[in-house]
Amino acid sequence: MKTDELIDRLTGQLAPVSRAAVPRTLAFGLGAGALVSFAAMWLWLGIRPDLASAAATSAYWMKFLYTLSLGCFAFWAVERLARPGSGSRVQMTLLAIPLVVLLILAFIQIDGVSRATRMHLMMGASSNVCPWRIALLSLPLFAGAFWSLSKLAPTRPIVAGTMAGLLAGAFGAWIYAFHCDESAAPFVVIWYTLGIAAVGALGGALGRFVLRW
Repeated sequence: MKTDELIDRLTGQLAPVSRAAVPRTLAFGLGAGALVSFAAMWLWLGIRPDLASAAATSAYWMKFLYTLSLGCFAFWAVERLARPGSGSRVQMTLLAIPLVVLLILAFIQIDGVSRATRMHLMMGASSNVCPWRIALLSLPLFAGAFWSLSKLAPTRPIVAGTMAGLLAGAFGAWIYAFHCDESAAPFVVIWYTLGIAAVGALGGALGRFVLRW
């Protein structure tokens, strides 16, 4: 059998893949991880008792939207990175928007206040545990994201792993926000972002090996 004939036979059996296959695979892995993360948060830490009243404040929605928007932009970036030959620079750049907005809000809050007040706004009462709790709650999401990527075709494993880690960290932080009663923008931009970045770094380190073809 000639080479051209063999190629024609093999390619003739290929079926087109649905455009929704990639986001569906990612959503399945993340959804399963999110259920485990939320259950872990509920059983381990518990939902804050004043959640209903806190949800009526702009400070709560600031934290809620920050983590959620990071997660959505990271999901978009991972979805692009999972497709060979697809560009992802725009999607990764968009991740800076929520961070810049929150940094501006943080500087507004600490501008003109006393040193003691500034330190309280930045450190809160749980800075020593916040990033680690976010990282731990992100692990089921992290596993789900990596499982999904292993079923797909990322060609840049380190970048894809980093984005998957940021995706898991952002949604892990979003879930943690249902427990955390810290609401100052300086606190959130420092400690929430640190926890998210730690999971992103873990993703980059593991992606080099786990996501390599």
